[in-house]
Amino acid sequence: MEGKSMNWIKKYAIVMMLTLIVFTSCNENKFLEEDSLSIYTAQNSLETSSDYQAAVNYLYNRVMYLIFQMNPDSRFAFWYGTDLAFCSCDVNKLNTYESTMIPTFSVVSNMWRYTYVIVNQANLILTRIESSDLEETEKDSYRAEALFFRAFGYRILANLFGGVPLILEEITTPRRDFVRTTREEVYTQCKEDLTEAIPLLANIDKVEDGKISKQVAQHLLSEIYISLGDYDNAINAASAVIDYPSMALMTTRFGSKAGEKGSPFSDLFKVDNQNRSSGNTESLWVSQYDYLNVASSNDSRCWVHLPFYQNITITVDGVTTTAFKGVTAEKGGRGVAWMQPTAHVCDEIWEQGDLRNASYLIVRDVQIDNDASPAYGKWFVADGYSVQANRVRNWFPFFMKVASGYVPEDYYQTDSNGDYLLTGLGEHLVTSSANSSFRDLYLFRLAETYLLRAEAYIDKGNNTAAAADINVVRARSQAPLADASDVNMDYLLDERLRELTFEELRMCTLCRMGKLVERTQKYNSTYVANNGSLAESSGTSIEDYHNLWPIPYSEIERNTDATLEQNPGYEN
Repeated sequence: MEGKSMNWIKKYAIVMMLTLIVFTSCNENKFLEEDSLSIYTAQNSLETSSDYQAAVNYLYNRVMYLIFQMNPDSRFAFWYGTDLAFCSCDVNKLNTYESTMIPTFSVVSNMWRYTYVIVNQANLILTRIESSDLEETEKDSYRAEALFFRAFGYRILANLFGGVPLILEEITTPRRDFVRTTREEVYTQCKEDLTEAIPLLANIDKVEDGKISKQVAQHLLSEIYISLGDYDNAINAASAVIDYPSMALMTTRFGSKAGEKGSPFSDLFKVDNQNRSSGNTESLWVSQYDYLNVASSNDSRCWVHLPFYQNITITVDGVTTTAFKGVTAEKGGRGVAWMQPTAHVCDEIWEQGDLRNASYLIVRDVQIDNDASPAYGKWFVADGYSVQANRVRNWFPFFMKVASGYVPEDYYQTDSNGDYLLTGLGEHLVTSSANSSFRDLYLFRLAETYLLRAEAYIDKGNNTAAAADINVVRARSQAPLADASDVNMDYLLDERLRELTFEELRMCTLCRMGKLVERTQKYNSTYVANNGSLAESSGTSIEDYHNLWPIPYSEIERNTDATLEQNPGYEN
């Protein structure tokens, strides 16, 4: 018996071993698959709540990169070549559409590429979160933010390029078969994403500064409804933001510089005043910046927007000096003047009494501060010295709302004793590295919500209601109120220039409305060159087809398994 029992056990063991071999050999790939426990892989990188939070954080980061940190030529294309501003770097031919708005230009491909990075990151989260083990409330929160960002990315793509490939899930294998949908289909997807996200998002008074809220999504949804021609729903979406109890325009002085000369409008752009935690009930979505945080990069538009004033040379009574001792904090820091406002923005859109045109907001004249000059203390423009300066890059009116007038003390110049160096007029000299705004930045603000609702009213033919919304914004800055008979789409676009100068993505606004060509031809065809003559700018080279950007040739070329159609006008 013992021998037979041992034989049975041996036979059973052999059968079990063979069974295991057979079953494991049936799934050889699974058997050989590594289970990485100590490193992140594509399979295990999104599992925990902190993983998903990091993935959402990256979406915020990519929006900052797209608008504020992408290489200068690319991100400044949101403002260059419009009715707002021209590029003064003539040597690079950045003023002409014929040399820049072409399918092979890096600005075009960068805008496409980095906006799709936002879309693809959102798709990664949306694809994987449904099968995750997170609590449903966590799933809803991350899903809502991802849906918002996907809509935000597609909104930019549709505004600039028209119909684009609509990708709604994570791409896990190489694809070369993308085809374009219609612009309306892209906007419709934005609408669906936002209407799904809004019930899942918290109200703005329940979220941290900088975080997406229900009201931020409703603001964007209002614009999307306008793009779809659904004006009643656009009005409803904007009204939901405007009527929310915690939202209101700032109409009294507030914040860090409330004791200085200014207005409620100028206070909006002073350092530390952008977030709701500072008492600002107007802010909707604010991009966060933390000084000395290596993960936080700042907006350098003041660097590109401010005149290159530090090297202006003047001759007075036979004495030649610079007009200014150097770059000062009070004048916004160091500028290189690549982005110069059009005459339309500087001079033509303003009416008497509008505080947005006050001297502390649009600097049109300054005192000469080099005490070595016989002109020390005199006014650079009013006293006639500006004629000696180059009109391009050295001197032009500039907007302090871009720069804020604040520079951290780390950038102050000091003498050998460590004391701050000042001009004779009391301004702090700063280093050439002081070329940023050093503050948080608006992405959406309630004033724009009013102007979106006004746009929808104009489209509906209700100019009385449109004027009422525009006047809410104008009244805050003591501008003369508009009559219903004054209001049309061009008046609205001028009001957006007055209120949202260098805040809104102007290129997106004009392309969305089909007004880029018309407005650029009208307001950005010439500028005053260094010799005082008129030189040609963007408006002389823009053509009707430029209301849409070209599809990047690199995307068309690599899409070998399907045809990615080019926009009309760019085929050759």
